[in-house]
Amino acid sequence: MADLSSQHPDWWRQAVIYQVYPRSFADADGDGLGDLRGITRRLDHLATLGVDALWLSPFYPSELADGGYDVADHRDVDPRLGSLDDFDALVAEAHRLGLKVVVDLVPNHTSHQHPWFQEALRAGPGSAARERYVFRPGRGAHGELPPSDWQSVFGGSAWQRVPDGEWYLHLFAAEQPDLNWDNEEVRADFRTTLRFWSDRGVDGFRVDVAHGLAKDLGEPLRDIGGIGAGGETALLQVPPGDHPYWDRDEVHEIYRDWRKVFDAYRPPRSAVAEAWVPGPRRALYARPDELGQAFNFEYLEAPWDAAGLRRVITEELATAQAVGAAATWVLSNHDVVRHASRLMLPPGTDPAAWLLSGGRAPAVDPAAGLRRGRAATLLMLALPGASYLYQGEELGLPEVADLPAEVLQDPIWEQTGHVRKGRDGCRVPLPWTADGASYGFGPGGAWLPQPASFASYAVEAQSGVEGSTLELYRGALRLRRKLLAGESLDWTPGAPADVLDFSRSEEWRCVANLGAAAVAMPPGEVLLSSGPLPGDGRLPPDTTVWLG
Repeated sequence: MADLSSQHPDWWRQAVIYQVYPRSFADADGDGLGDLRGITRRLDHLATLGVDALWLSPFYPSELADGGYDVADHRDVDPRLGSLDDFDALVAEAHRLGLKVVVDLVPNHTSHQHPWFQEALRAGPGSAARERYVFRPGRGAHGELPPSDWQSVFGGSAWQRVPDGEWYLHLFAAEQPDLNWDNEEVRADFRTTLRFWSDRGVDGFRVDVAHGLAKDLGEPLRDIGGIGAGGETALLQVPPGDHPYWDRDEVHEIYRDWRKVFDAYRPPRSAVAEAWVPGPRRALYARPDELGQAFNFEYLEAPWDAAGLRRVITEELATAQAVGAAATWVLSNHDVVRHASRLMLPPGTDPAAWLLSGGRAPAVDPAAGLRRGRAATLLMLALPGASYLYQGEELGLPEVADLPAEVLQDPIWEQTGHVRKGRDGCRVPLPWTADGASYGFGPGGAWLPQPASFASYAVEAQSGVEGSTLELYRGALRLRRKLLAGESLDWTPGAPADVLDFSRSEEWRCVANLGAAAVAMPPGEVLLSSGPLPGDGRLPPDTTVWLG
């Protein structure tokens, strides 16, 4: 495997990065909200797990209109989560344990509580303060209509009117006004932010909504008609790079500028783009002179189907190789239904509709979901490139789909008029112990209710237990570190239609049975299996093995 020493510039290319959602990881002060000191106290869990880095979702000052992605100050810590001293202590402890630290950067928008936006409201139309954001007069006889038909990702118009009659753009919640990246003051301020965290020892950045910064703000603003608010489907309906606010060609100038900041450090700071764009366009963000990596969401969205997954894997490896980037793989994160539940949904099932049913239509068998989730994980960890894990998946946590309406906090619930339940179900705080007010999350309760079933998933309940999901992850990551070599794979000719079978080197291969029936297992020593093997030389359904 590539050298992951502190000075190696390519540590991230085949690393395993663990995403921490700070408010749901560990609570040190008992207020029910996870915090930085809680994370620091639990870093030994990540070191023992065997990951190379942790990625911190936003911990900045925020009113939590969007789970922390409404940032009021990009260079500070929310007082409820700690202080800059607490952050420094976290980084120091992570580095002592051999863990890199990646932080979330939110450059597309700020909170409406950000000092810049408050200044813009006070300054009024035509002011320099408003030029940092996207303010426009409305349409209609009295400016009563939004400046364009652009839609918010969270539902409804992407424009909000202020008392003086102007409207401001918010591609997400109304509490998240979009910044104007044509403004040099905005660009300079984010260069300062990159240096601020890099100087504090941060090793890399995850760039939120990386495809949204550049916008066509020429007058008159272009309506999008039936294109839709976002996602690859919308982008496929327009010429590449020509959507009014997603994935515009000009965005790459910003990241080439950032790369100069990253490369001024030793080792250079890493970065990964969250860009919901088709593969060939996504690769542009991952070029070495830009961010270096971009999340491969086609893999996350692919159904449990051998032919489809093989196509996605082959295309991602080719796309990444073409621009000199590292491939990325992810199954779960803070925005999607956990894969132990999602992968069991019948083909064509809308996860949002399933959530709205409270996880009852269709019902998902937790044991079957866990079996498939474990197989999917072992398959992912065998692929060349960087793997991103989401907190709790090493415990096999399912989605908490039956959260009652009165506890939901994701703005999607209200903004869609209760049509989409939102993302709270994957953000329920982690269980560390089998008992206690919040299963060891903290000394008191938790900001989202944990189901009683979490007791059996707790770290305490699984640690040292042969065959547990936690021990599977630990074993896989130990073995992966020893086995990885190169950034390619070779598909095995003649594999059954429902089987993914590839070699990473002469020393090992991965075989995953995605079908409904057992298949003959190729010869070789079983190094690791995602589930029990019957001993008859056959590989059961929904099972992955590594063979030596």
